[in-house]
Amino acid sequence: MRMLYSGYQAFNDMLAPARLGAEWALGLRDRMGPMADWAMPRRMFALMDVFQGAKLTHTRPGYAIDMVQSGNAQVAVREEVVLDMPFGNLLHFAKDDVEAAQPKVLVVAPMSGHFATLLRSTVATLLRDHDVYITDWKNARDVPLEAGRFGFDEYVDYVMTFLRDLGPGSHLVSVCQPCVPALAAVALMSEDKDEATPRSMTLMGGPIDPNAAPTAVNDLANEKSIEWFEENLISVVPFRFAGRGREVYPGFLQLSAFMSMNMDRHSAQHRELYQLLADGRTAEADKIKNFYGEYFAVLDLTKEFYLETVDMVFQRTLLAKGELTVRGRRVDPGAIHRTALLTVEGERDDICAVGQTSAAHALCSGLRPHLKRHHLQLGVGHYGVFSGSKWEKQIYPQVRNMILAMN
Repeated sequence: MRMLYSGYQAFNDMLAPARLGAEWALGLRDRMGPMADWAMPRRMFALMDVFQGAKLTHTRPGYAIDMVQSGNAQVAVREEVVLDMPFGNLLHFAKDDVEAAQPKVLVVAPMSGHFATLLRSTVATLLRDHDVYITDWKNARDVPLEAGRFGFDEYVDYVMTFLRDLGPGSHLVSVCQPCVPALAAVALMSEDKDEATPRSMTLMGGPIDPNAAPTAVNDLANEKSIEWFEENLISVVPFRFAGRGREVYPGFLQLSAFMSMNMDRHSAQHRELYQLLADGRTAEADKIKNFYGEYFAVLDLTKEFYLETVDMVFQRTLLAKGELTVRGRRVDPGAIHRTALLTVEGERDDICAVGQTSAAHALCSGLRPHLKRHHLQLGVGHYGVFSGSKWEKQIYPQVRNMILAMN
C-alpha cells in the first residue's frame, strides 16, 4: 500500500485533460446567448458541471467570513495568522470596530481528513459574541520531512501552546475527534496550575469514551489490528509535493470511508444536483455544489497521528480507563477544578453516539456540580451538532451562556 498515493495521483493526472475539456466547454455557456437556455444544452452543461465538480482538492478552501453581526452592527472580519507552526496555524478572526472586549475562544478543529474550514458555520456563529481563534491544521503532504513527527502528543502540545498564546481568561470549544486531546491538554494545564488554563471547556460530539455507545465507526476501528491499519492504509507522499517521502493516512481514503457509510445519500444528492442544473435552478444547485466543494477538499494525516488516534482513542480507549499518557505523564481529568465543562451530543449522531461525549462528566470528578452542564440536542446527527439551524438557535445559546457565566 506504500505506493497507493502514487497510483491515486496517476489516476487524477489521467482525468485532468477530461476535466480541463469540461471546464473549457462550460466557458462556452456565456457565449451561446439564449441558446444556452434550451433544454438540450442545459442538460449537456449540467452533466459537465457535475463531472467537473466531482473531484478531490487538496488545498484549504477560504473561510469566506468577511462580515458578521456583532451586537447591533455589521463588523468586518479579517484573518490573522497569530502563530505559524509546521503542522498548523493559530488563526485569529479579528473584528474591527467592536466596542467592548469579547471573550476569547479557541476552536479546536478535527484533524480527520478535512480542513478546519468544515467548521466555518461554527466560527461564524461564535463570532457574534466572541473573539474567535481556530486550530487551522495544515495538509501533511505539504509539510517537509524536516519538520519532524506529529502524533497525539504533538497535537496536545499544539493545543496548550495556542491556549498560552491566548493568555488567561480564554475558553475552549472542541468539535468531534479532538475532544480527547483537548480534554488532555486542559487536564495537564490544570494540574500544573497554568494561568492560561481555559475558564470553560465545551466538548461537542467527541469520542471521550467510545465504549459508552459504540457506532459503526467504532466497530470499524476495532475489527482489525493496529498493524493491519498500518499495512493497508498508510501510504507515502509522492515526490512532487513538499512532504515527499512522509508517511500519511491519505485524506482521499478517509473521504472514501465517510462516503461509503452513506453512499445512497451522496448519489441521490448528485442526481438532484444534475436535475437542478438541467432545470436552470442554479440557486438551489449552488447549495449542493458549495457543500461538496468543501466536502471534497481533503487533508492528509501523518501516519503517527492517525495510528495513535485509532489505537489510543478508539481501540484501547485509554482516556476513559484512566491510562492515557502524554509525554510520559498520566492524564488526570480529575485535576480539573476551575474549568467549567459543557458537553453537547446529537440525538441522531451515528459517528459519536449519545453517551460517548457526556462520559467526560464522570472523568472530571474534581468539578463541582454547578460547573458541569450537558445538552442533548434532539433531531440532529453529527454535523447538526456544530452547523445548521439547530446549532445556531438551540445549541449555540447553551455554549454562549456557559462562556458568559465563566467569563
